[in-house]
Amino acid sequence: MRQRCPKWNGGRPAKTDQAIRDRICQIARCCPRDLGWPFSVWSLSKLAEVLRVNKIADISRETIRKILTTSGVSWQATKTWKASNDPDFIAKMNRVLDLYDNPPDDGRVVCVDEFGPLNLQPRGGRGWFSVARPKRLRATYNRTQGVRHMFGALDLGTGQLYYRIRDRKRWTEFLAFLKSLRARWPEQKLYLICDNYSVHKRAEVRAWCAGNQVDLVFLPTYSSWLNRIECEFAALRYFALNGTDHRSHHEQDTAIGDYIRWRNQHAGPVRDFAVGSKIRRPDYLPNVA
Repeated sequence: MRQRCPKWNGGRPAKTDQAIRDRICQIARCCPRDLGWPFSVWSLSKLAEVLRVNKIADISRETIRKILTTSGVSWQATKTWKASNDPDFIAKMNRVLDLYDNPPDDGRVVCVDEFGPLNLQPRGGRGWFSVARPKRLRATYNRTQGVRHMFGALDLGTGQLYYRIRDRKRWTEFLAFLKSLRARWPEQKLYLICDNYSVHKRAEVRAWCAGNQVDLVFLPTYSSWLNRIECEFAALRYFALNGTDHRSHHEQDTAIGDYIRWRNQHAGPVRDFAVGSKIRRPDYLPNVA
């Protein structure tokens, strides 16, 4: 007797078609208040309820999550931006980018900025720990030893990071730091990319730079993201400070110095800044920083 094969089928029919999935993604990208709902952000539960109430689809939270993921809609943190009010935004930005892309033959491009203030306090961070046994840091502390400040300089030619840590960050400390950079490369003109902090524009600083082959290249206002050294400061904070609880400035300064020395041993020339970024387009809007 011939055995009959079972009749296989494709399972339960899908509750949504492509048009419904596209509409779900469109709703998820909208602010709920714009659609008349009294909250400012969607959760999967609220989104499922709205779809059910409006008879768009009666599906579970997990199905909604899969639809959004498949369509490239993900849960992300809201970001902020600050408009640049600099009337010469485009010209200043293009000069900085040109120095990054085409370092001049007669000098050296160096990005300069301050990092800090360096407080003595427990700093949250991330690390690998046993499950449910994270590292614990004290939550109460007193700032009894003041703060310190770090002056940093990134040499794009070699990728080396130079620094000085001082109690103050007045124009006198900044000028002393510039003199140390001048002494490091005595025969070359220095193109120093820096922001519009008043200390950088001090008359005494400008006068010394004019007489010592130092060209101060100022960023557009509210555009510190154009300074390549900001990436190094982010890494410094992540690898040298996050997850620590230093009890003295000497201890914290030592940790910063140890990291920078390790970093410099692995450094190389800095090239290819923001390749493919929207800031490279001719129609880039200067009011989005």
